[in-house]
Amino acid sequence: MKTIDARHYAPKDKHNKIFEMFFNLSVGESMMLINDHDPKPLYYQFAIEYPETFEWVYQSKGPEVFEILITKLTPVDPKH
Repeated sequence: MKTIDARHYAPKDKHNKIFEMFFNLSVGESMMLINDHDPKPLYYQFAIEYPETFEWVYQSKGPEVFEILITKLTPVDPKH
């Protein structure tokens, strides 16, 4: 499983780096997202732009560290 620690990226780069890793997952593969706040805006972006292509499961919910297991369920066209 791949891991991305979003705490190491500038805010303007976080979503791009996370989506880049997600796009490179194989169907059925998962990635662990680690962040210092609840990434709800990212969840909504996934849900709007790539509905039904992912599963989002919190592994820990703060208050200081949030860990989310994101699994790719179907192929995704990142250029849609």
